[in-house]
Amino acid sequence: MDDLGPVAWPPAPIRTERLVLREPEARDRAAFIELLASPEVHTYLGGPRSRDEVEREMPEAPERWPGSFVVDLDGSMIGQILLRRATGHRRPAAAGKLDLGYLFLPQAWGRGYAAEACAAALHWLAGALPGEPVVLTTQSANTASMRLAAKLGFTEVERFEAWDAEQWLGMWSPPSA
Repeated sequence: MDDLGPVAWPPAPIRTERLVLREPEARDRAAFIELLASPEVHTYLGGPRSRDEVEREMPEAPERWPGSFVVDLDGSMIGQILLRRATGHRRPAAAGKLDLGYLFLPQAWGRGYAAEACAAALHWLAGALPGEPVVLTTQSANTASMRLAAKLGFTEVERFEAWDAEQWLGMWSPPSA
């Protein structure tokens, strides 16, 4: 997936009622390792990577790239939001569109943080790239992710088989001006 194109990066931190969406910092390294090695987080993503592997490969300061937000609660990373252009997406309906991805630490689940952070990222994106639709793909068995997609206003485009599971592809269109 490519970057966001003509968007100035990084934006100022995005603040919500409880959260801050910001660029990754060196202090986030341990949380990134926990996120990428978590069996719970990766239940529907092909399984976790080994903690040793993640620790070896994770730079001291996590990489920064356009579209990658750390979700910060009270000064600590609880998740990550990714907005990337889906140039190599397997489904024609998604190819070339912006793609929303998110990962949250299990201790942050069930508190509405993902909905709050994703809504803020989509609102920011609608201002940065007016009129751009966004796609989201998740396993249809991931009921929490399916609920979040519906809450954010994604509508089903199609279901398909990939990675030995049924996948759900939804699309979000920004509000008209």
